[in-house]
Amino acid sequence: MIAKLIRWSIVNRFLVLLATLIMTAWGFWALSRTPLDAIPDLSDVQVIIRTSFPGQAPQIVENQITYPLTTTMLSVPGAKTVRGYSFFGDSFVYVLFEDGTDLYWARSRVLEYLNQVQSRLPPQAKASLGPDATGVGWVYEYALVDRSGKMDLSQLRALQDWFLKYELKSVPNVSEVASIGGMVRQYQIQLDPDKMRAYNIPHGKIIEAVQKANQETGGSVLELGEAEYMVRASGYLKSLDDFRKIPLMTTDAGVSVRLGDVARVQTGPEMRRGIAELNGEGEVAGGVIVMRSGKNALATIDAIKTKLEKLKPSLPPGVEIIPVYDRS
Repeated sequence: MIAKLIRWSIVNRFLVLLATLIMTAWGFWALSRTPLDAIPDLSDVQVIIRTSFPGQAPQIVENQITYPLTTTMLSVPGAKTVRGYSFFGDSFVYVLFEDGTDLYWARSRVLEYLNQVQSRLPPQAKASLGPDATGVGWVYEYALVDRSGKMDLSQLRALQDWFLKYELKSVPNVSEVASIGGMVRQYQIQLDPDKMRAYNIPHGKIIEAVQKANQETGGSVLELGEAEYMVRASGYLKSLDDFRKIPLMTTDAGVSVRLGDVARVQTGPEMRRGIAELNGEGEVAGGVIVMRSGKNALATIDAIKTKLEKLKPSLPPGVEIIPVYDRS
C-alpha cells in the first residue's frame, strides 16, 4: 500500500505539489485567524437573571423574587444547575447548562420561562438577562481622571454613562460596558412630615403627582388653512423649579399647594454600594468592558483601543482615560 502511494506520488508530481501548496496556504490562513487569549475559557454555559427590587431586605428578595425564579428555572431544557443569590434590593439567578449547549439557544429558553413567571413577581420587580458573556469575558478596564480638577465625581460618572458607554458598546464583539465608581446624580425629594400633616397630604398622593407631572401626550392634528398642525403637550421635568411647581392640591381658600411647599427638592448622589480608587490617589469613575462569548479577545481589545483613541479628542479638557486592565 505504501509502495503504491509512493509510486503514484512520483508519477503525479504536479498534483502532489499543488496539494502541498493548498494545504500550506490553508494552514497560514487558519493560523492568522486563530483566536488568541491569555485566559482559556473553560467556564460553563450560563445565563444570568438580574432582578431589581429597590429598597427591599434580602429575606424579602429571597421569598418574593429568588425562590419563584429558581424553582421555575429548574425545568428549563438542558439546565443542570440553578443558583440563586439574594442581596439588598437585587436578586441574581445563575442558570448553568450542559456542555455544548448553544449560548443563544439557552438565553431564548430562559427568556421564555422568565415570561411565564413574570406574573408571580411583584409589580415593582424588574427582571432582565445578563450580558451574553462568560465568567472570563472581562477584557479591558479603564479609569477617568480629571487632571485639571474642574470636574467632580458625578460629572465624570455622567461622562461615562452618557458618552463613553454608548460609544464603546458599538465596538464589534463588546457585550457590556459596566460603569464603576463615581456618583450617579439624581433628583431627590425630601418630604417634610409636619407640613404634609398640616395639609393632610398622604405620601402616595405625592408619588402619584410626580409621576403624572413627568410625561408627554399627543392631541392628534389641527387643520388650518389647508395645513395640518400636530398638537402635543410637553410636560417633562427638566429643572428643580419644575419639580417644586408640581401641584398637589387646592385648599378650601383656593390656594394651590405645590411640591415645594411640603418638600425640599435638590440634586444629590444616589446611594452607593462601593467605590473605585486608583493607585491610592483618590476616587475615580471608570468602566469595565466585557467581551461576547467565544469571540477573539485580542481582536476585540485592539478595536477597543482604536475606539478610545478616536474618543479622546471629544473629552473635556483635562480629562484622561487611563487603562487599568488590559488582557492583551
